[in-house]
Amino acid sequence: MGPDLPINNSDIPNLSPDDALERDSLVFRSYIALGSYQLVISEIDSNAPTPLQAVKFLALYLSDPTQKDLTITNLREWLGDAALANNPILRLVAGIVFMHEQDYNEALKYTHAGGTMELHALNVQIFLKMHRSDYAEKQLKVMQQIDEDHTLTQLANAWLNLAVGGSKIQEANLIFQDFSEKYQMTGLLLNGKAVCCIHMGQFDEAETLLLEALNKASFRSVGRLNDAKDAETLANLVVCSLHLRKSASRYLSQLKLYNPEHVLVKRLSSAEESFDRAIQTRV
Repeated sequence: MGPDLPINNSDIPNLSPDDALERDSLVFRSYIALGSYQLVISEIDSNAPTPLQAVKFLALYLSDPTQKDLTITNLREWLGDAALANNPILRLVAGIVFMHEQDYNEALKYTHAGGTMELHALNVQIFLKMHRSDYAEKQLKVMQQIDEDHTLTQLANAWLNLAVGGSKIQEANLIFQDFSEKYQMTGLLLNGKAVCCIHMGQFDEAETLLLEALNKASFRSVGRLNDAKDAETLANLVVCSLHLRKSASRYLSQLKLYNPEHVLVKRLSSAEESFDRAIQTRV
């Protein structure tokens, strides 16, 4: 399945204009998830409604690292327009972009008010990245009050359980297992199950799941492992390989090549620099 494979978005009869817009937004975001950034950029013109323009900002941001600053500047201009700033898709994209930038306070400026399940779920992610599982739990409770069985509520619950650890790991594993039985297996689910296995010391099983995730990514975007999920697969394979006393150099090299800004790469570079300084001091 290559990145240009058409997504099944067969016409649904009697959609209201708002529902049709939501459908189009989801379809274009699906193409972004497949790495088809240029398709999204070319098909959404300057006259498109705000939600689609927001999706285009996300595609622009992810497609070209050299244009990130310009994209963020343009995104801020839209967010500064009172008539546009409350659009939930625009706020969601702002949250995603600033989370990528690791500017979590800025991300929360646009997402904290919630309003949609996606915004609440993104808040959970942001709080977990800030190591504030207490705030993430509060967001999860809001989601549970709205719809306890919603897919995003269950995913957010699994993420929080992974962050808390201990006995919660088994609960997270059951959620990912339930999803894997209900839906087609994805890289996100495979990584979720693998991380549970790593926490439980089941490294051989984790490696099998992660290699399956990596194969799916390679099959999807032939030679272009460049989205966040693929990066996490490589990072998890590095950790898993080290626990299995196997060489992790190939996965680490791929991670450095495709995702040089990944936290694992940065931490390793920092450790290597500290080691080199210590050696020079001794010499």
